Amino acid sequence: MSRDDPHRPRDLAARIDRLESVEEIRQLPHRYALAIDTRNLDDLVELFVEDVRVGRDASGREALRAWFLEALARVGTSIHLVANHVFDFEDADHASGVVYCREEIDRHRDWGNGYVQYWDRYERRDGRWYFVRRKLHRWFMVDALERPRAGAGIGDDGLGTGRLPEAWPSWDRFWKELEGRAPGSNSGKRKST
Repeated sequence: MSRDDPHRPRDLAARIDRLESVEEIRQLPHRYALAIDTRNLDDLVELFVEDVRVGRDASGREALRAWFLEALARVGTSIHLVANHVFDFEDADHASGVVYCREEIDRHRDWGNGYVQYWDRYERRDGRWYFVRRKLHRWFMVDALERPRAGAGIGDDGLGTGRLPEAWPSWDRFWKELEGRAPGSNSGKRKST
């Protein structure tokens, strides 16, 4: 993510449009969390483009609705608290971003606590912003009584699709740069576990 914006609007109308776009994109993750936690699948799928890709072989909101119906049936109550949200515009109608989220989920055997990042792609169609894709990356998911460690609980609920912080290319670059320095200068741990 970069603070440089090569697509910064220049005239007043474009700047106002950008401000309205920023606000609409910011609402998407919050509306997503509310729809998930209230199990409002109709509102949930309306946040995505009509031709959203679902897995390798399916697409469309009906396929997405069926996927969420199955996925959310495996858990009980959920609480998603949306936090940091950073995004960049590719042009006036396309953007990508990262959203942090703290989640608590009744996994039927325990009360799971965890942190995730969503790596999002956004697109404006017919004047409205939508998700094109949300890719979930999880730091950990553990029972409320366990001490968290990176990667804990991944795969237990079918939603652990990536490991953080290793999913970021900059994580590996950081450690490689540190390893390239003089011996003894590496005072940290390479992995987060």
